[in-house]
Amino acid sequence: MNLQIHPENDQDFHLVEDLTRNAFWDVYQPGCTEHLILHRLRQSPGFISALDLVAEDEGVIAGHGIATRATVTDAQGTSHDVLCLGPLSVDPSRQGQGIGGSLIRALTDKARALGYRAIVLIGHPAYYGRFGFRCTEEWGITMPDGTCFPEMMLAELYPGALDGIRGTFRPDAAFDVSQEEADVFDLRFPYRDKHITDTQLK
Repeated sequence: MNLQIHPENDQDFHLVEDLTRNAFWDVYQPGCTEHLILHRLRQSPGFISALDLVAEDEGVIAGHGIATRATVTDAQGTSHDVLCLGPLSVDPSRQGQGIGGSLIRALTDKARALGYRAIVLIGHPAYYGRFGFRCTEEWGITMPDGTCFPEMMLAELYPGALDGIRGTFRPDAAFDVSQEEADVFDLRFPYRDKHITDTQLK
């Protein structure tokens, strides 16, 4: 494998959305919404072109990752800039080859170089824990409804980056999409059947 990681080109947007759709299809629910989230993130105020990366192997895009602006708002109402990582997608036929990890490390390095203090994500603890992400509960950071759960994870980009900062995590509004909206967006892609599985979120 000769993996090259670089910023996404706008000519690749549809192809990467299709890759994202394939990577998440039926994983958390019948069908998925992540490809629409990605589409909207690129048009949002939180978009950062330097943190919209593809992983290419021999000229073929095998994975994609994106980090966008988000905030942690403290009890005094002050907002502190952080990043939200995701969607992170690897072509299903290429999963398990380290492509996702390479994208995470590249995004983390670039975010640190740009001066950001931390990255938050929602993902599998066993996987993202390998890259230094830990539950946000350690920092007293919750969702807007005050909840926190093991899949809500954070990595500081330098020691003490969030010292003294506690509060509510707020990602870009582009993450707020419905399955109905995703179903309409799906019409741009080849038809796929949806399936209910025992591993999906209830």
